[in-house]
Amino acid sequence: MAKYQEDVKALFEQIGGKANIQAVSHCMTRMRFVLVDPKKANEKAIENIPSVKGTFTQAGQYQVIIGNDVANFYQEFTKYAGIEGVSKDAVKSAAKTNQNPLQRIMGALGEIFAPIIPALICGGLVLGFRNIIGEVDLLNGRTQSLADVSQFWAGMYSFLWLIGEAIFHFLPVGITWSITKKMGTTQILGIVLGLTLISPQLLNGFSVATTAAADIPVWDFGFAQVQMIGYQGQVVAAILAGFVLVYLEKFFKKICPEVISMVVVPFCALVPAVLIAHTVVGPIGWQIGDFIANIVNMGLNSSFKLLFAALFGLFYAPIVMTGLHHMTNAIDSQLVNTYDGTNLWPMIALSNIAQGSAVLAMSILQKRNERAQQVNIPACISCYLGVTEPALFGVNMKYGFPLVCGMIGSACAAIISIGTNVTAISIGVGGLPGILSIYPEYWLNFLLAMAVAIVVPFVLTFIIGSRKLAKEERIFEPKHTNTVAEPDNLAAVQAQQSMQAAAPCLVELKAICDGRTLPLSEVPDEVFSQGVMGEGMAFEPSGDTIYAPTDADVSIVMEDSRHACGLALADGTELLIHIGIDTVDMNGDGFTLFVYEGDHVKAGDKLITFSPDKIAAAGHPKTTVLVVTEPSGHKKMNFNTGIDVKHSETVAAVLE
Repeated sequence: MAKYQEDVKALFEQIGGKANIQAVSHCMTRMRFVLVDPKKANEKAIENIPSVKGTFTQAGQYQVIIGNDVANFYQEFTKYAGIEGVSKDAVKSAAKTNQNPLQRIMGALGEIFAPIIPALICGGLVLGFRNIIGEVDLLNGRTQSLADVSQFWAGMYSFLWLIGEAIFHFLPVGITWSITKKMGTTQILGIVLGLTLISPQLLNGFSVATTAAADIPVWDFGFAQVQMIGYQGQVVAAILAGFVLVYLEKFFKKICPEVISMVVVPFCALVPAVLIAHTVVGPIGWQIGDFIANIVNMGLNSSFKLLFAALFGLFYAPIVMTGLHHMTNAIDSQLVNTYDGTNLWPMIALSNIAQGSAVLAMSILQKRNERAQQVNIPACISCYLGVTEPALFGVNMKYGFPLVCGMIGSACAAIISIGTNVTAISIGVGGLPGILSIYPEYWLNFLLAMAVAIVVPFVLTFIIGSRKLAKEERIFEPKHTNTVAEPDNLAAVQAQQSMQAAAPCLVELKAICDGRTLPLSEVPDEVFSQGVMGEGMAFEPSGDTIYAPTDADVSIVMEDSRHACGLALADGTELLIHIGIDTVDMNGDGFTLFVYEGDHVKAGDKLITFSPDKIAAAGHPKTTVLVVTEPSGHKKMNFNTGIDVKHSETVAAVLE
């Protein structure tokens, strides 16, 4: 009899049957479905299936979390359903058919901006620190800044502009690179194209408005002249130019013989792309970017601005859940470059805070529910630091009312923010640190909005939760089996001793790689960060090899993608090691397996090597996760996070 027969049957029925399954595949922990009609999936019933640890929808895929044994579950499911499984790439392609044109456009924009968001956040912080150092008069009766009275801080103020300029003025380079990476064309050509848009030969784009038309330099081709204008900070123009290059390269690759492709294709793609960028799509993109920025800015400064703010604050969190929020990065960047600031970013930071405050109220309501707290506390912290997905998917959307309470608090805070004209100098860190991105003259206004974003969602969630949450949701009472009645005969004593002997012993897990350890809550994947798969920790590797943390049997490996493996300890404890985030999409490129299912390994044995460069080139974090998926009776698990470790030497975790 199949191990998962009943669960497979239940999942098949609750997901809508064969007619509702367009495609199915799996990764190391999840079944990945593309459904004909996602509404037919009975999510609540699916999550009640014993083998299912959770569900969520992402990029058109309905994902069902199973755990380490997902490969066996998948085999039983496809056999029972009479469905042929497909590759993960095929699932990804099929998932796009579930998206309308707007969703596909927004999804593409999200994928373009995702790799450059860390730089934008860093740049926002840098400009925020420059604000504090050189723009805030704190000294000598509030007449001088730190840079005015200290040569060190004056030098630091000047030095930090080197980074800020590189990120925001040279943004087109990052955009054109990201487009070529996403579209699978030559990335160095994308970089070169971006550099031609911000070359020092050109008139700086920020100086165009103050330069007389007669003073703008030109390329004179005799029959025509082209203005030598730079596109520093321009977003839409860079996006259009990047796609021109991509499609030219793909066209010439298709028609050019392979033997001369290396020479002909780059030349025939890059030269026309640069010319088209400066003569056609650059000027058009500039006008489109200005139009978008002007429309948004008009909405933010019109007589209806408070209504605009209320709607933006109310609906921003649901937009995040769809993944369409990345579009705001483009709008924010355009506003910063057009108006030297953005009113959108403060509202985004306030929405982060509001959702975090709803989780904080849930954490207090569920303070006696240890299982819920494992999700609530990390989600609240990450939300207050600007990462809302764990809170949205793990807590607020699950219960419903915290999400709505957070949305209401966000709307109230947004009204105050726009009503008092709070302006950010740039995109920066969201959540509570978002104040570093705000112009100093608006700090008090932003603090007031922050207070509203904290108090309103917290109070509403606490009041509603006090009435709506059932006892079992507020208090988790595990069944304790460690108390044994005093034996009155020898047989009972022996039985008790036998039970104690069978209890799991202390297990030390050594570091699986060189690098630094992180809390699981900081992993940029909600399945891991929310503890859905179990307790654990993460590593930011400094090398390229993953080692066994202890003596174990290899219970499962992903032989096609080679990015993960499972280990089974002698006492029944099961571990999952997962290299990188979403690296399953790399289809094994850059990974080498040294073990296979059924092998026995000793602590320190080599398991997998990987290429950090290829992971980075694919746009994925190399953060590696170690999760205890089956604790097998271990009641206490201590993970040593926030430290530098050496593989096979440093004790990373202790299971008691």
